[in-house]
Amino acid sequence: MSTPVTIQTEASAVLSINNIYLLIGFVVMFLVVKTIQDQGHPKKWTTALFWFLFGNVFLFGDLSIKVFGPSITYQWVGCSVLAIALLAGLGKVSMGSYDVPTDEELQVSAERLGNRLFIPAVIIPVVTVVCTLLLNNINIANIYLFDQRHVTLAALTLACGIALLVGWKITSGSPLLALGESRRLVDSIGWAAILPQMLAMLGGVFIVAQTGTAIQDLVTLFISPDNRFMLVVLYCVGMALFTMIMGNAFAAFPVMTAGIAVPFLIQGHGASPAPLVAIGMYSGYCGTLMTPMAANFNIVPAALLDLRDKYQVIKVQIPTALTLLAINILLMYGVIFND
Repeated sequence: MSTPVTIQTEASAVLSINNIYLLIGFVVMFLVVKTIQDQGHPKKWTTALFWFLFGNVFLFGDLSIKVFGPSITYQWVGCSVLAIALLAGLGKVSMGSYDVPTDEELQVSAERLGNRLFIPAVIIPVVTVVCTLLLNNINIANIYLFDQRHVTLAALTLACGIALLVGWKITSGSPLLALGESRRLVDSIGWAAILPQMLAMLGGVFIVAQTGTAIQDLVTLFISPDNRFMLVVLYCVGMALFTMIMGNAFAAFPVMTAGIAVPFLIQGHGASPAPLVAIGMYSGYCGTLMTPMAANFNIVPAALLDLRDKYQVIKVQIPTALTLLAINILLMYGVIFND
């Protein structure tokens, strides 16, 4: 007796992933226009080109596939990535001139607003969680509010929009003022702002290239497969180091797990997979605390706080990261083996 096959069609959504990409594209293009209009910008044309190459993928990607086909579109995106890396590597992306309030004006504004400034920041995670857990299936005539394949991302987009409206109300600002300030913050972060997306793509490339198999072969050259403790140390430290290179523990995880955890610890020594991979991810997060490649965690906060040393966040986190990594090694060795 054959099993019936259910064909699932893609449901329409107000906050679909394509609409979110278009929104990102429009915001980036606004930054491009403002950069070109900035007469005091020392590198306005190359900076504008950098953000245009980044934003055009979000704005015109689907249209390009329909008009020119996937092959040409993918080649254009690849060339854009290479041009982006070249512009950043040559130091052609820089900050411009901005209408920044004086210290006295900032002090007066801070005293007037007080702790209400934190309300928009709190709204974002709260609304995201509530929408993801409670409102994810809302639909009218089979048109969903949130993209069913990317519910959390769609909910985060809605939460940011609500927080923006609340922020305008609290500060008596304007949409253009918010977009202008976003340009200053993005320019403060610079090329590192796009690292998470680029590194996530690089993780996929490593998986296709079977980097995990290469790591497995290297391990056998330096460590005995019978040495449980050194295998645990290598897996945890490798997760941290590879995360520091990739800037993302999720990108490092499949490579290191396929290269060390699965063949040596799970298959070779019968380690319990659940605690093994969980603690392995925690070890990767230790690497996240120690690398500028994790720009959204370490470089962005420095820019938001206007720290003079953009690596100050990393320097403060290193002792904690190393301590947690050592604890993860001992914890993994103590709990993953059943004998």
